[in-house]
Amino acid sequence: MNLSDIKQVYFLGIGGIGMSAIARYFNSKNIPVSGYDKTKTELTYQLEQEGIKIHYHDSGSQLADVGFNKNNTLVILTPAIPKNHEEWNWFKQNEFTILKRSQVLGLICDAYKTAGVAGTHGKTTTSTLLAHLFKQSHIDCAAFLGGISTNYETNLLCIENESVKEQKIMVVEADEFDRSFLTLNPYYGIITSTDADHLDIYGEHQSLLESFALYAQKVSGKLYIKKELELYQTLKDEDNQNRIFSYSIKSEADIYATDIKIVGDKYIFNLHIGGVIITDLYLGIPGLHNLENAVAASAIALSEGITEDELRTGLASFKGVKRRFEYIYKSDKCLYIDDYAHHPTELTAIISSIKAMYPNKKLLAIFQPHLFSRTKDFAQGFSESLSLADEIILLDIYPARELPMPGVHSGMLMDNITTVKQLSTKEEVLELIKTKSFDILLTVGAGDIDTLVNPIKNWLLTSIVPDGV
Repeated sequence: MNLSDIKQVYFLGIGGIGMSAIARYFNSKNIPVSGYDKTKTELTYQLEQEGIKIHYHDSGSQLADVGFNKNNTLVILTPAIPKNHEEWNWFKQNEFTILKRSQVLGLICDAYKTAGVAGTHGKTTTSTLLAHLFKQSHIDCAAFLGGISTNYETNLLCIENESVKEQKIMVVEADEFDRSFLTLNPYYGIITSTDADHLDIYGEHQSLLESFALYAQKVSGKLYIKKELELYQTLKDEDNQNRIFSYSIKSEADIYATDIKIVGDKYIFNLHIGGVIITDLYLGIPGLHNLENAVAASAIALSEGITEDELRTGLASFKGVKRRFEYIYKSDKCLYIDDYAHHPTELTAIISSIKAMYPNKKLLAIFQPHLFSRTKDFAQGFSESLSLADEIILLDIYPARELPMPGVHSGMLMDNITTVKQLSTKEEVLELIKTKSFDILLTVGAGDIDTLVNPIKNWLLTSIVPDGV
């Protein structure tokens, strides 16, 4: 099906962060959009407010009453939909065109000069920052983001006056899950990290690394890889077109940062690229890992032609991504931070950054493990990462797309956590928090732990530190 022939789009699993961005894209083109999702969320509410029709029960063959035309209707599927889903089976039986989200994303991006940001960690913040750098420059861009940009309050960015742009740039998060990023054909690429993850899909780390190597081959222009990754040296040794470049905050590279200073909860640094030093750049979000992300984003932005002044302004004005080192509450007495981290490397990054910025503050972290398989595969790593906090409360595992696995539960992490620790249900944790003493509170995880954010914030505002903002 040619995308230009589409008259209607239906989404199976419209509420996911990636699916919703594509739904917004077609909606922005004035193509009727509707869909199914299992659960009502703030995001699905926003989509409905934008004119997208959503229902929350599996309608099955009742879809025949809607009047879909299989010749001009595109059905887009998320991998989270189970194979016994009645609506999916109805569309299959009636021979509709059904494509995965990643396939549609690839088709859309083929019309643009695409910058694809890949990595097991860091891709959402890096792609959102890169898009922001372009948006506030003379260049502009479109973007499909894996999170809600705090600057723009959306996960889809469109080009203003797209018809007059000779070279249209698309920034996209290149997701390794289900090998989705192999549907993309980017001109620019970034690989931020290649830690073992999604072993339920890949089986072993080597298969994941091979998939990243295949993605690297699909980048036709410039590929920027973190220098410390083993994959960088492997690809550099095979590079005969001078298209692979390194970035770092730890040592000299093709583009790297030096003179890094923490000022309050932000960073100031010098950026080295192509023999030029851009001094005293200010990054508008905290976290040393985010400084690394900023170096990678700056590499593509400068390569594409944004000016030094535009880079300086863009880095300083970047407000981050919802649920990525997001300050929910600040006062002189207490800080509350929420983060999406769900892998040991990500947990180490967020907790270490907080402890470096606030070395004399007591950190209480509430963690909700995500997926039974991930908890099982990285149990020791989770325990080591969580031990960096002063106190840990562990919630039950959020299953997402998985069924329970025998013997796999949050309690299996407890023995190897060396700090103060206890288990709690999500329903009971707010009352438990009220009994604790802390200077910094961190909620962290990729499941539905975000539903605790507003209740915790409201408690802090009304009961503990009423002078907060």
